[in-house]
Amino acid sequence: MHTQPRTLLLASSLALAIATASGGALAENMSQDITEARQESQISTAYSISPYLRASDLKVSVDNGKATLSGRVTEEANKELANEIALGVSGIDSVTNNIVVDAEFTPSKSSGERSFGDTIDDASTTAAIKSKLLWSRHAEGMDTKVVTRDGKVTLSGTVGSSEALEHAASLAMSSNGVTAVDNQLKVKADKPGMVDSSKQAASEAGDDIADSWITTKVKSTLLYSRNVGGTGIDVSTENGVVTLSGKVDDSAERALAVKLTENVRGVRSVQSKALTF
Repeated sequence: MHTQPRTLLLASSLALAIATASGGALAENMSQDITEARQESQISTAYSISPYLRASDLKVSVDNGKATLSGRVTEEANKELANEIALGVSGIDSVTNNIVVDAEFTPSKSSGERSFGDTIDDASTTAAIKSKLLWSRHAEGMDTKVVTRDGKVTLSGTVGSSEALEHAASLAMSSNGVTAVDNQLKVKADKPGMVDSSKQAASEAGDDIADSWITTKVKSTLLYSRNVGGTGIDVSTENGVVTLSGKVDDSAERALAVKLTENVRGVRSVQSKALTF
């Protein structure tokens, strides 16, 4: 009597089990596809940001943790760089590198269109200059705007003195990636004596700036500046006196390192005898 109902119940149970299993497999496949798409996007974005790879026409595909690279570059070092970037992405276990090294390869030029990497470069340059200006001993009374386009920096706004105006342009021009500076800054017309009092206030404020803060900002300023081997210069500060040590290429590099250091807020003097070449 109960044979038919039991048969129907068994069939329904089997159908439900199959549907559940299929749904789980589908969800798992979708999750894997999303992960692989994310990994491909991460690798491609890193290539577009890299100044060594952005001009190359590189392609990436990912399958179960294995990245396959193709395209052309001009140097073996760039092929190796592409390989290391792919391996650095989370979940990538191996790389099949089919990139061809072709010394005569000429990257295709875009029709005046800025690449993502160009935008990142300009944004990084702007951020570095803004930071250096903020740390400067001339920051008092400075209200500036920094815009970078294809390596050309435009400064606008006001500063407290002609010295600050020249210093801002010098800081911008010495920054990595800068090809030209359009200095539209204007000296703010203050009452007589205001500049001298602001300088005194800045000097007095420098007495309270921590040595660790000064050391960090000097290191960052050197790192953000071209023509200075920031990573090869050691910096220490005691009571506002900064000591630079390490190796530089020549006297010009040492002089620039000292000048950049002197202009950081809170620095009283700079000792550079240990900075040799």
